Amino acid sequence: MKIIVDSDACPVKEIIIKVAKKYDIETIFVCSLSHYSNCCETHNIKTIYVDDVFQSADLAIINRADVGDIVITGDFGLAAMALSKGAHALSFDGRIYDDRQIDDLLNIRHHKLKLLRSGGRNKGPKKRSKEDDDLFLSSLEALIVANMKR
Repeated sequence: MKIIVDSDACPVKEIIIKVAKKYDIETIFVCSLSHYSNCCETHNIKTIYVDDVFQSADLAIINRADVGDIVITGDFGLAAMALSKGAHALSFDGRIYDDRQIDDLLNIRHHKLKLLRSGGRNKGPKKRSKEDDDLFLSSLEALIVANMKR
């Protein structure tokens, strides 16, 4: 099992790093060159930088994902691909994606993009809270513990 993070807009990097150290789990942060940061190198977390080309980070992540891995992302499309490979998918707010809900989430995303293309507006995400961080932490640890029991 490894953790693979879509880290360009990831608000929970520090939580992931702490959990990875606690459980001694290989962790990979994947980000585009325009989001360069040395935060991961200082914690001995592997970082993969990809070009700023559309979907390059997603492709790098999905090509590394295996059955039982945990993919952390805010992208429903990437989450769907991870689930199809037998990996687990977790959102930045602690939602564990599953096969029952992913189609509905992709459909909502489709309608929001359609609205934007027609000149409409979508409401942005709500401000991140301590409760969001706590839920993310408990969900990540629950996935890890469940995977370790297999």
